[in-house]
Amino acid sequence: MNILVVDGYNIIGAWDELAYLKRKEISLARDRLLEMLMEYQAFSGDRVIIVFDALYVKGQESKMAINNVEVIYTKENETADECIERLVKSLKNVKNQVYVATSDYLEQRTIFSRGALRISARELLIEINGMESNINDQLIQHSKAQPKLKISMEENVLKKFEKWRRGNS
Repeated sequence: MNILVVDGYNIIGAWDELAYLKRKEISLARDRLLEMLMEYQAFSGDRVIIVFDALYVKGQESKMAINNVEVIYTKENETADECIERLVKSLKNVKNQVYVATSDYLEQRTIFSRGALRISARELLIEINGMESNINDQLIQHSKAQPKLKISMEENVLKKFEKWRRGNS
């Protein structure tokens, strides 16, 4: 199974759309990132975990699942990097390939040493944009496709049925 662990605030700072939303209100950027990753998860089928720093917020670690995407707010005095490293250690095994989305160079080196692979913020954005383009292409193809008959019939039989359907004998 592929598992994508996302350093939430690192990605928010790296993507123009999210950085713009962050300047207005941080919760808008978090919600938009979550929305994009929910679509990614639905399309890819991968397990997706987003980690947000709660370094200066008092309290315990908070976890929730929203539409098959796991959201973690770190506990007091724990950075997102520390939480991600702990997650990689617990998730990485022969059945799972763990990817960490971050552009933090030091974090990339650390997760490499733990057996995970990294995806930069830019690479993740390219992948998500490509996925959205693929979905749009599939929708266009689907809307153009003519429904197929379940039973093959000769043209003269189809014409006769069509006459009957319209009430013409």
